[in-house]
Amino acid sequence: MRRKTWLCVPLSFVLAGCAVGPNYKRPIVSAPPTFRGQATEESDSLADLTWWDAFPDPTLDALIKEALANNKDLLTAVARVEEARNLVAVARSAYYPTVGYGLGAQHDRGVYKSNLELEAPTNGPAHNLFLAGLSSAWEVDVWGRIRRSNQAALAEFIATEQGRRGLMLSLISDVTQAYLELQELDRRLSIARNNTDAFQSTDLLFKRRYGAGITSRLAVTRADSALAEASGTVADIERQIAVKEHQICALLGRNPGAIQRTPPTGEAQVPPAIPAGLPSSLLERRPDLLGAEQVLIAASARIGIARADFFPRIGLTSLFGRVSPELSALTSGSSAIWALAAGATGPIFTGGQLSGQYRAAIAAFDQAKFQYLQDTLRAFQEVSDALVSEQKLTELEDQQNRDVSALSEAVAIANKRYRGGLASYYEVLEAQQLLFPAEITLSQTKRDRLLAVVQLYKTLGGGWKLTDFQWTQGRP
Repeated sequence: MRRKTWLCVPLSFVLAGCAVGPNYKRPIVSAPPTFRGQATEESDSLADLTWWDAFPDPTLDALIKEALANNKDLLTAVARVEEARNLVAVARSAYYPTVGYGLGAQHDRGVYKSNLELEAPTNGPAHNLFLAGLSSAWEVDVWGRIRRSNQAALAEFIATEQGRRGLMLSLISDVTQAYLELQELDRRLSIARNNTDAFQSTDLLFKRRYGAGITSRLAVTRADSALAEASGTVADIERQIAVKEHQICALLGRNPGAIQRTPPTGEAQVPPAIPAGLPSSLLERRPDLLGAEQVLIAASARIGIARADFFPRIGLTSLFGRVSPELSALTSGSSAIWALAAGATGPIFTGGQLSGQYRAAIAAFDQAKFQYLQDTLRAFQEVSDALVSEQKLTELEDQQNRDVSALSEAVAIANKRYRGGLASYYEVLEAQQLLFPAEITLSQTKRDRLLAVVQLYKTLGGGWKLTDFQWTQGRP
């Protein structure tokens, strides 16, 4: 009984094995209790919303769906994921024995006897030798080298998958941002055209008064200058619109062209509440952080692979086949051959190669760890930046709304004073020249506030609950 027990110990050790190298543990991340710009701790997050609920616009929905279907960068990422998935299958194949076959034919003069004693070549008759057989080989994963290789391959696959999801989120954010910028350009173009019409009326009026000898040439030149500046602004905005349309087309996988859309009728819709959620949950939501952690897991597994290379590799090989001097005799029972062998190979002296590989694997893990920690810090920064930007831009927009309202009233008062003969038209022209840039600035501030919401949705890992099917199908 004692002898059987001692035999079972090494046998169980061989079958179960022990994976050398460190087991992965997530590095300690010092997450703040709240993001800067966030008033209180909250479990809800803007990232819990779907992208079609976060940015409710039917036209934008259609553009995002087209981008998710046709964007070439995203299609490249999909192919990259498929490559990583098959590399996992390649790594997993090492768990199983390899089986192959061999066929051979030989023709020579007789130089051997049946007892395997060699004799000198003669001028006797030539001999044939035919061989057909199956062979197999299997490595026993005693030290966990194959298991660590599978861990690394699986982690790399998950990292590429998270990279694909991160690219989908970035694509949605990029299309949304470009669309909002295009809408703002449309509004800015409308403002510029309205102001151009106003300056055109002023210019005609001054020219008529100058022709009648009522006003000086100075008034005409000032009106001409204001009209030329406004007209130039219209041309420049039209250029920006064309460039922005081309940018959206590239995101959609189209050739450059116009983007069909309805004229802007009001401000873009955004969620009424914009919660950020808990900073610690960001580690489980953002695809780039999840991918960076998988890279860290793969680096940890490679330390185990490098460590296992110090130990011998134990393998089993087998051979079964037929050998005969006559091809027709291969099927006879007397021509059978078989072999079963076990072996172990291991390093004795490698000139420091294995030690160097092991230390390099540790250094690569340290690089991945520090990169992951830096990525988390950058993620906290990006969320805080977006929160503060949205809050301050909202305050700025309120002040600029007051500014535009006051200047609009000033233009109306100046026109009334001019019609009543209480002031010259210089007051009207000056008021118009102040109102135009104020309206443009207000339009840009509204755009920037909306873009801050888009950036916040992206940095929070928006849509993290969605399946791949839901990502691409959009609004149900």
